[in-house]
Amino acid sequence: MRIGVIGAGAIGGAVAALLDRVGHLVEVTARGEHLAAIRRDGLRLDGGWGEHTARVDAAETLQSTPELVFLCTKAQDARAAIEENAHLLRGITVVVVQNGLAGLRQASELLPDSDCVGALALYASSYLSPGRITVTTTANTYLGAGDGPPPASAVAAAGVLDAAMPAFAVANFTGAQWTKLIVNQVNAMPAITGLSVQQTLGDRALRAIVTASMQEATRVGFDRGIRYGSIQGLDDRILRFVARAPRWAAQIVPLLMRRRMGATPNPGSTLQSIRRGQRSEIDYLNGAVVAEAAELGRAAPVNAALTALVHEVEHAGAFVPRPVVLDRLRPLLQAPR
Repeated sequence: MRIGVIGAGAIGGAVAALLDRVGHLVEVTARGEHLAAIRRDGLRLDGGWGEHTARVDAAETLQSTPELVFLCTKAQDARAAIEENAHLLRGITVVVVQNGLAGLRQASELLPDSDCVGALALYASSYLSPGRITVTTTANTYLGAGDGPPPASAVAAAGVLDAAMPAFAVANFTGAQWTKLIVNQVNAMPAITGLSVQQTLGDRALRAIVTASMQEATRVGFDRGIRYGSIQGLDDRILRFVARAPRWAAQIVPLLMRRRMGATPNPGSTLQSIRRGQRSEIDYLNGAVVAEAAELGRAAPVNAALTALVHEVEHAGAFVPRPVVLDRLRPLLQAPR
């Protein structure tokens, strides 16, 4: 099958390399040094799913019409990527592999003649040097759309992807998106401090902040009427516990997430963007919680503070020392629920 992967970064690069390994004709988009390295040496994959060098066609935009496309850019880059490639996407299935809540809706609006479905990548992957992708933690990818059963296009796309990496079509994709949003609460603190996800969750004081942001986000989701999907060990029942429990008890969830990640340091996608000098997608992660809370007519102060701190790191080009983080966030942790 002719498959296009728009955005061959940490997630898209893994998708492209593994689909190439099982025999599909894969074309990718990339830019700058990453594009040059792929053209020169191939797209090199290592880590949890083994080693493979994919000799794929690569350019800044797709050059031929695919039969299936995976849109794997950062959330803030999706609109431009869709508009640049839209003339080749009509009438085919476009799988939107993105964090946050807005990606699938935006793609469907911009591509009314395409069959857009969403995907949630639960594996951890790093793109830290041009042309090379490292899978640090293996896990499933879930595809679907809306609140009901998965559409036939999601089932078909999951079947294609599952031959390369574990992939499943799921019902209640909207609920699964919200659960992934809770999972992504671990991304902000590494981006602020420069530490790995495991280090921040292993630090008692920093873990308390992450737990507070997870509780705040989870409560917003429930108040928005969300029934959380079951992914990566989290489900509606567990997240109801997170929302209601005292913070000392709720922190068991980020501790279990840390254990599940294993020993290989996971920088998180937001820190990876910052290390490359790129704008992060924090406005679509913790910022999405702030926006959803505003729709309810209230604030999400912990998520707002984390979003602001990540933007400070982006603008200053320097991480925030742990004592400063604690001084900035401590008053919010002491505030009533």
